[in-house]
Amino acid sequence: MTNNRKKPIRWGMVGGGRGSQIGYIHRSAAHRDDVFALAAGAFDIDPERGRAFGVDLGLDEARSYPDYAAMFATEAGRADGIEAVSIATPNNTHFAICKAALEHDLHVICEKPLCFTIAEAEELKALSEARGRIVGVTYGYAGHQMIEQARAMVRNGDLGEIRIVNLQFAHGFHSAAVEEQNASTRWRVDAKFAGPSYVLGDVGTHPLYIAKVILPHLKIRRLLCTRQSFVKSRAPLEDNAVTLMEYDNGAIATIWSSAVNAGSMHGQKIRIVGSKASIEWWDERPNQLSYEIQGEPARILERGMDYLYPEARIDDRIGGGHPEGLFEAWANLYRRFGFAINRERGLAPAGIEEHVFPDVDAGLEGVRWVENCVRSADAGGIWLDYR
Repeated sequence: MTNNRKKPIRWGMVGGGRGSQIGYIHRSAAHRDDVFALAAGAFDIDPERGRAFGVDLGLDEARSYPDYAAMFATEAGRADGIEAVSIATPNNTHFAICKAALEHDLHVICEKPLCFTIAEAEELKALSEARGRIVGVTYGYAGHQMIEQARAMVRNGDLGEIRIVNLQFAHGFHSAAVEEQNASTRWRVDAKFAGPSYVLGDVGTHPLYIAKVILPHLKIRRLLCTRQSFVKSRAPLEDNAVTLMEYDNGAIATIWSSAVNAGSMHGQKIRIVGSKASIEWWDERPNQLSYEIQGEPARILERGMDYLYPEARIDDRIGGGHPEGLFEAWANLYRRFGFAINRERGLAPAGIEEHVFPDVDAGLEGVRWVENCVRSADAGGIWLDYR
């Protein structure tokens, strides 16, 4: 594992305060390799609760801000002000906060979706390029090491010509109207906060991005989407959706996005079928990759082993046989974000290349895919050219 920094990046957070589902993993991942150092935050919509939370984390009370606008403005005037910020707030706030951060010359790490529309995403992309700032999106599962093994296997022709891509993220935790008792779920099924979709954007974009990492040469040509609200109170947002896609090489893909797959813990699986062999990865067993050559016994490849491609071992934190999990995957992504930020600052060691990371283009593509899926579903589930 490479040391990709000379000093920690001064870092702030918007959201992710007490009671947040995702705030702790952001902080744990950012601090794991000492690439980032938390210096400021606007953690809560309630200023006093957010201030108290920041103090509990060990921050100077003066740098635990009532809102993101105050934090960005004040930190910009400090010699030791923050250089990057993570956004861990409800979906409807992402665009405004990300835009404001970029306008204050901050690097940004944003929860998905990056925003609600293609036009907004393109505006953020243009702004990040004009300001010379990195935008990362937390597709956290992509930090698992066996994703890099799968990418290398495809690139090296181990599977042959890619024919079928079968993707799903289908859990069962919202098979009933749990949002009636759970505020952290309630906003996810409210279009005012969640945007134009629920499960398409909330879970479907995760395997979509992983497929893009593994299969960077494939481009979506057209798609068909059908979506349902099995818990009727969630309409017009869907809690289940099936998307069919055709790639430009003739391969076909399916994505099942669901929160009502009763009995399923997580149900995120990636299966890629080639002319010679297939591979399958399941996020509940992230340290293994199934490798199935036609006419031979199936193999289970294990994380951390010498027989893997070198790319799959760059992020090793401990030897094979010791399980690594989601916190390590997120830490891998945060280290990649830090590497990209330091490279932009001219501080990354020369000659070192790291894995790809979910950048502003990945965020734009997630928004584009959701927008196209909704367009198809709302037209009656018809095939549409991808645009």
